Order: sequence, then structure tokens, then C-alpha cells
Amino acid sequence: MARNTHPTNRPHLTLASVDEFPPGAQARLAALVDAALPLPVRLDRITVLDGSAPLVWLVRPSPALTALHAAVWDALAGADGLLPWHAPGRWIPHLSLALRFRDADRRRARAVAAADRPTGAFVAARSYDGADRTVTALGRAVPDT
Repeated sequence: MARNTHPTNRPHLTLASVDEFPPGAQARLAALVDAALPLPVRLDRITVLDGSAPLVWLVRPSPALTALHAAVWDALAGADGLLPWHAPGRWIPHLSLALRFRDADRRRARAVAAADRPTGAFVAARSYDGADRTVTALGRAVPDT
């Protein structure tokens, strides 16, 4: 995915997806992320979801990340188009590395990515509108890089 340099393709962790924010949800989400960020993160193993596409780097769900995820879902309760695979209890936190990947190539991907399990922090939050491919900052500013 590094070859696609469009700003909407930056590494990200999806907490939820909806067709449209319910009234007041955007302000509630901004307050949640302002309180939670920066949020320390540790990456886990590289795997292929569902046996084929996408190749992902799993994110270890810390208590703080799990709490933020649940709070985001509370803020979006009742929204149209809330995707169930992001729901608490079903969500698999991950960073996508490649969208179409064969399970047979997993070993090579792990060798390229090395065995290190990096740490870092989530420092910004955004909303992505798939219809017009725009990004809107939520809370703390989204970096340009």
C-alpha cells in the first residue's frame, strides 16, 4: 500500500464505519480522541485476514485502545450503515499492508517485515468519506505526512 500515496491511504486503524454521523456524534468523537491521544500502540504479528487478502499487521488491543473503541461505538449508536465487523467483540484491530494477498505468500511478507514488533503511538484521528474520498480531522490535527 506504500505505492498509493493518496492522503486517504496513510496507515490507519479503523474503529468504526458509518454512512453518516448521527447528530452531535462528530463533536463527541473529537472530545473522545482529544482525551485519548496520543495512544501508545504495539504491533503484533503479520497475517492474512480470512486466508486471502488483505495482508495486515495486527495491533495489540491495549485496555486504553479497547476503551476508546467502545466509546466510539457508544457515540455512533443508532447511526445508519454501522458495519458489524468493527463492532466490539468482533473487531480485529490491524494496519493494512496490502489489499490483495495470498495466504501462501505470508512467510515472505513476514521475512520482509522482520520479526520486530514495533511500538509507537496513534497521534491523530480522522473521518474518511468514501463517496468523495475526503479526510476530515477529528479532534487533534491529522499530520500532512
